[in-house]
Amino acid sequence: MISFIDEEYMPRDIESTGACFHRPVLLREIVMALQPGAGKIVLDATVGGGGHSLALLKAGASVIACDQDPEALEEASKRLAGYSNRTRFVESNFADVDEWLSGAGVEELDGILLDLGLSSHQIDTPSRGFSFLGNGPLDMRMGPHIQRTAADLVNRSSQEELARIFFEFGEEPAGRRLAAHLVRVRGRAPILTTSDLVKAVESVIPKRGPKHPATKVFQALRIAVNDELAVLERALRSLSVRVKGGGRMAVIAFHSLEDRIVKFFFRDISQEWIDRPEWPQPQRNPAYAFRLITARPIEPSEEEVRQNSRARSAKLRVVERIRNES
Repeated sequence: MISFIDEEYMPRDIESTGACFHRPVLLREIVMALQPGAGKIVLDATVGGGGHSLALLKAGASVIACDQDPEALEEASKRLAGYSNRTRFVESNFADVDEWLSGAGVEELDGILLDLGLSSHQIDTPSRGFSFLGNGPLDMRMGPHIQRTAADLVNRSSQEELARIFFEFGEEPAGRRLAAHLVRVRGRAPILTTSDLVKAVESVIPKRGPKHPATKVFQALRIAVNDELAVLERALRSLSVRVKGGGRMAVIAFHSLEDRIVKFFFRDISQEWIDRPEWPQPQRNPAYAFRLITARPIEPSEEEVRQNSRARSAKLRVVERIRNES
């Protein structure tokens, strides 16, 4: 069970963060989990539109706002302008921000937040190519430094590679059939737009239930384009060592693949003893440095989901670094 701070600690206008660019998910839960306050430094490693950062700043903390998307940083800088004396902005993938922290002399952090979801702006901007609901170029890159687009993957990858992407990153049962169909389609004309891809998907995967048949396909391609799972693993390893004693790390995941990575990583760093069948007895875990704050992930309330349907799949996990008593 999560050990939250007292409700009196919460700023009265905690919800008034604005939502035109992106509505922050699990906002109150994040503030209560990270326990921001005067003198504390929090890294918002995926700042997006700045909603979470604004709440942390209102609670008195200083914030390092990081994002690989320059459009997100531009919006966040506007929203957080009133707290410029306590905010620093970094354009970087969160797996690489550790280098910036070293250069800036930031050795320890009181809190770290990773919100792994797409921003509403990214989803709702057709030119970004993330959504199957509008027509735009088949892009899906989260930052301009990423060279390969989703169109590159769809049109240049082998049939076997496409099938692997759809199976591993989308858990799409029809992945093999879809990969074969895409190879045939692109042989006649390149697949360059989101509408081109949706049309191809719909001819192979019938619509069943409320979920669009292209949902898993778009997820798989986005993960592959941005190398999201490998980046997440690297970020968890590099950033967790920055958390000071008593500080916390919070991660919001939106699908089972990334949540599984977070779950196992947090488990591995919060077990004091580990055991294996071939060992005569349990051994002390050399990675043990944290305690679990959330034994089970925190999910949005029914009220939040009613107000923001994109929050429905969010899962929040939190750990706290054990204080060195010596």
